[in-house]
This record gives sequence, structure tokens and C-alpha cells, in this order.
Amino acid sequence: MIPEVRTAFNANFTPERYAAFMEYVNGTYGIGPTFRLCETPIFLDQELKDKLLEACEQISDVLVRPDFLKLTQRAFGTPDLIVPREDSKSRFIQMDFGICADESGNIIPQLIELQGFPSLYFFQDLLTDGFRHAHEIDERYQSYFGGINKDSYRETMRRIIVGNCDPKEVVMLEIEPETQNTYIDFVVTSALLGIKVLCLSKLKKSGRRLYYVDMDGNQVDVKRIYNRIIFDELQQHSDLNREFSFTDDVDAEWVGHPNWFYRISKYTLPLLRSKYVPECYYLSELTEYPSDLENWVLKPLFSFAGSGVNLHPTMADIMAVKHPDQYLLQRKVSYAPIVETPTGPAKFEVRMMMVWEEHEARPKVINNLVRVSKGEMIGVKYNKDKDWVGASVALFPV
Repeated sequence: MIPEVRTAFNANFTPERYAAFMEYVNGTYGIGPTFRLCETPIFLDQELKDKLLEACEQISDVLVRPDFLKLTQRAFGTPDLIVPREDSKSRFIQMDFGICADESGNIIPQLIELQGFPSLYFFQDLLTDGFRHAHEIDERYQSYFGGINKDSYRETMRRIIVGNCDPKEVVMLEIEPETQNTYIDFVVTSALLGIKVLCLSKLKKSGRRLYYVDMDGNQVDVKRIYNRIIFDELQQHSDLNREFSFTDDVDAEWVGHPNWFYRISKYTLPLLRSKYVPECYYLSELTEYPSDLENWVLKPLFSFAGSGVNLHPTMADIMAVKHPDQYLLQRKVSYAPIVETPTGPAKFEVRMMMVWEEHEARPKVINNLVRVSKGEMIGVKYNKDKDWVGASVALFPV
């Protein structure tokens, strides 16, 4: 943390500044987020930035292994979830780190989750702009990594998502997108890239051809799919009227192939060994269980947004698991409440938002997302009636 910057921000904060921030975020594209926005960005020093980047590199060492596909072949649960035409690398990778303290009190990131799936790449840009609009933030503090700026950041995202296609031939695919909590990110993405946000039910299929019907009644071929559909939700919409199934082999390229949602996921955690990764095991491969279960978390492999996580497992809970091959046992970490706010300290986690371009040997970090909490866990239901919590962004000195 950077104490002098934190102190100055808190001293200069007013409700009017927060209102101006919210007005900017809600008004720039005529729509606001459905989730709470934190009153402050998080200012992190060079030491913690370096640790986060080192953690991403150590984890990426596993993701780039030649045998990674073989190691994760069982990640799908059932073979009927495997989508054809898988590419060689995940275009998007998210690594979520809880900011913790070790036994000596040193601040250290600890991996909580990772995803081979897109995140709020464009909303985070808007969020940062909102903070700058409402507060005097030194330009030396940036959310980007690798020496990029706003223009090169957006060009990187355009290159990955649109490629050489006409933007109208690229769709961002979701289920009833207007109802999603992340809809604000879809709107910003569409506005900046010129691509269409499309519900899966509106995607048409004729043989191997995919298309949609535009507002003028014209059929528009779909060449690239920027997938934002979470499989857990798709399985809950079995009644959705649609012509296209993900397992259909069609003449369209996935940008963020669906298989990576499974390959880079909670399933990957037991494959990782790093000081930045808490111990984690497949429940089915344990022959004996830790005696200190109060320091462990029981997680289902195939769930989303914290569903089914048991923060306080007992031996009875473990013995009651019917499918141990679908669960993880992960050592619990304790977030450090190191963000000083006017209403008490807060803790947070940082999502390192990564991309992996076709011509590059390794993924790279380009932006970040922060979630601030004062509750037992990160998330809305653990932070009801609290302030200085919610979605934010980390700013680092450059």
C-alpha cells in the first residue's frame, strides 16, 4: 500500500465526489452497473505489483506446458461438453488473488480462482476514467501493465476480438444479455468495437453457416464469436429456444473457445505449486484428510460465483460428498484488512486480467479488477449495508 496516497484520498473524499463518479459511470453510455461500486480505487506499491506479476508468471508456467491439454482432459466433467475446433491457447485468462499477510506480517497475494474466460475488460476502463473524473489522481498511477496506454490497450482488445473481420460479422454471445449483471461491459464493448451483442436465441444456423438478422431484416454472417456465456447458466436454460448448440461444428471462429472455461478453472488449482498458490487437492485423490479442517475450504469443481463453497467443512461434510472427483479441498487464506477507509479497514482481491495472443508464447497481464469487502467473503451478500466496498480497480506507480 502507499499510505500517503491513501491518506490524501480519504481526506479529500466527499459524498459529492462519489456522486460525480457514479454519474460519470452511469451516464457515459446511458446505463449503469447493477453491482455496487466502491468509493475508492486501491493504490498499490511497486513491491506488491511485482509480487502479483511474479505470481502470474509462475502460474503461467503450468498453462504453457506442452502437456497442459492432456493434464486437463478430465476437466469437462462429461465428454458431451467438449466443443469442436478448439484452439491452441486461451485468449483470455483471469487470475484472482486475495491480498493476505504471511506469518511474518508480510503482504502476499494468494491465488483464489482462475478462469480461461473473458472478464470486464472494457468496463474496467470506464471505471478508471470515472475515478479520474471525480478525483485528482496522479497520472503516474495506472491500471495497465506492460507499458501500454489507453489507446494500445483498446487496440489490443480490438485485435484479439475483431481480428481482420468486419465488426458486424463478430458477435458477443450471451443469454438474455440485457438481464446480466455484466451488461454494462457488453454495452461499452459494443460501442467501442462496433460488434453486436447477441442473445444465443437470436443466433441462426443453416448447415455450417451462422448468421443473425439485423434491424433492416438482412442476414449477416457470423465469422467470430466472442463468447460470454457461462456454462453453468446455459445448463439452467434448457428451455431456451435456439438453433445453435455449442457442440455443433460450424464455420465460425471462437474468440475465447468454450473449452478453456473448463481447462483453466478450479480444476487447474491442484496442478499448481507456488508460494502464491494455497495448497489444493482433488478430494478423490486424498487418502487421508487434514486434521485442521477449520483451515480448509471445500469447493465444488463445477460451479460459478461461489455457489456450493463450504467455508467451514467438517469430516461429516466430506464423508457426505457423493462425487469426490467433483470437489476440491483448498487451504483457507486470510485476507489482510489493509485498506484504510473512513468507516474502518477493508480487505480486497485483485483480478489480474490477461490475454494470450496467437503470435505470443505466453499470456500477459494488461489490466486488473478489484473487489473490496468488509464481510467474511468477497461478494454482495457478505457486504450488505456496508460502504467503501464493491467493484474497484488497482492503480500502480509506473
